Amino acid sequence: MCGIVGYVGQRDATEVLLGGLARLEYRGYDSAGIAVQSERGFAVRKRSGPLPRLVSALAEDPARGTLGIGHTRWATHGAPSDTNAHPHSSEDGQVAIIHNGIIENYLGLRSELESAGHRFASETDSEVLVHLIEDAYRGDLVQAVRGALGRVRGAYALVVAHAAHRSIVAARTVSPLVLGVGAGEMFLASDVPALLPYTRQIVFLHDGDIAEIGESGYAVWALAGAPLQRSAVTVDWTSEAAERGGYPTFMLKEIYEQPAALLNTLGGRLHDESGEVVLELSTDPGRIDRIQIVACGTAYHAGLVGKYQIEQLARIPVEVEVASEYRYREPVVDPRTLVIAISQSGETIDTLEALRQARRGGAQLLAIVNAKGSSITREVGDVLYIHAGPEIGVASTKAYTAQLAAVLLLALWLGRSRGVLDAARGAEVLAELRRLPLLIEQVLQPERVQAVREVATRFASSRNYLFLGRGINAPSALEGALKLKEISYIHAEAYPAGEIKHGPIALVDSELPVFVVATAARLLDKTRSNIQEVAARRGQVIALLSDGDTLGVPVAAELRVPKTAELVSPLVNAIPLQLLAYYSAEALGRDADKPRNLAKSVTVE
Repeated sequence: MCGIVGYVGQRDATEVLLGGLARLEYRGYDSAGIAVQSERGFAVRKRSGPLPRLVSALAEDPARGTLGIGHTRWATHGAPSDTNAHPHSSEDGQVAIIHNGIIENYLGLRSELESAGHRFASETDSEVLVHLIEDAYRGDLVQAVRGALGRVRGAYALVVAHAAHRSIVAARTVSPLVLGVGAGEMFLASDVPALLPYTRQIVFLHDGDIAEIGESGYAVWALAGAPLQRSAVTVDWTSEAAERGGYPTFMLKEIYEQPAALLNTLGGRLHDESGEVVLELSTDPGRIDRIQIVACGTAYHAGLVGKYQIEQLARIPVEVEVASEYRYREPVVDPRTLVIAISQSGETIDTLEALRQARRGGAQLLAIVNAKGSSITREVGDVLYIHAGPEIGVASTKAYTAQLAAVLLLALWLGRSRGVLDAARGAEVLAELRRLPLLIEQVLQPERVQAVREVATRFASSRNYLFLGRGINAPSALEGALKLKEISYIHAEAYPAGEIKHGPIALVDSELPVFVVATAARLLDKTRSNIQEVAARRGQVIALLSDGDTLGVPVAAELRVPKTAELVSPLVNAIPLQLLAYYSAEALGRDADKPRNLAKSVTVE
């Protein structure tokens, strides 16, 4: 989950590296460091803590050169410290490496290397790589990296520089890595936003690729040695799209970008008159008997909403599974099972491995993904891109609502293709979809946002929250609780509202905020009854209601959203839940873009 940047050309490498690391700091902020090639080897500067500490160190002790590598770390092996920060150097100072991933057999390798006389400076698994490369080096850096990687087991995006070479060698397995092609210069990074100020010509490396970049270009080989063709593609993101655009945080910016993101997700895919959806998928809906959705975190909640949508509109049974559990059991799949992976980054390791498990069972594979060229997109037969644009904030917002819209599009497509959803009903749902960007703009009107902010501030000192929802909005409660935990660090639990009598009601007292999603729905009367149960025990009910609805129960606070059809309501309801988490974090002085212990893309197990 660490951030990686590399550069070779004529620019000041330090400036390129620091700029790239700043755009990748969402991937890890336990420490940061750079190594810049100089006439005497490498100038290595690294500091624990956030990136500004490294910037300050470089102001006092600059590192100058036109080739360098940089890293921002999310700690796995070894606590955050200056010593454990990357880059790691060989004992002779000639080799510098940075690494994202986990070397599973590092303990055995470390013991062997220490017995051979190597001295280790850090507690990290990554340091074994630099010693292995140092041992294997005989003048050919690519061959040395290839030889070292032949001895390791695990996941890696590895970047290596040598004082004697005017080039950088990189390799990946599982962990993401991309190259950027410039005029007389080359870049590399773990994610596209780091490169956007310099180039939009991107080469996506595949699992098992090893590459060398220099001022004149790049070459790619398989780890075994065969040359490979990896062409550059033009990405349609601007550098401004990955910046904050005047907002205090990326998360708030991305909350407000949701109407535009949804327009991109829906654009060109809706045919109102016929109730048809155009998705350009090769999957044959007639060959699907059941669906399994695999995902993690927020994407898992999108899958739970999708279960309601697909079963209602397409009449196909759907199971939703946590990807990290799916991969370690023996799921029952066959060629008439469609396994759908949902992932913003397309690099989520547990979801990627779940897909591979499903493929071994003969299942059909489809991915709902934001990032083009990502690993998951290369593992599946079909991809439904959400087109949300770069999402930098660690806590997903616009990608989540875009995923919800994409799953609903898929449900409509399946229903119409299978002949179980008539044109009139399809057109009705499409009309609600078309209204969504406008409805979310209404949710983001200043008076509605201010109402959420006041509630968040009022209850920010609470140590616990309870979230409740029914039907298709039971997953909304889960998502609300997750957002609050992620960025405010307030403990939160979520349950289907009907479950409150089966245990959670024991938590209710006059100190407990209970957020209830009570927007217009078939089971709204039952939700009112659940609110009454909480209110009778003096719980502090925060009710999310549709405009025009009345609750008839005294509550601590009411928040309102525009009324929409129940089937699409999770998209509208997601916004106040995101804002509640955001402004709770703000009231507590938390950094919403850098929640502790979290990284944007989970690329290690």
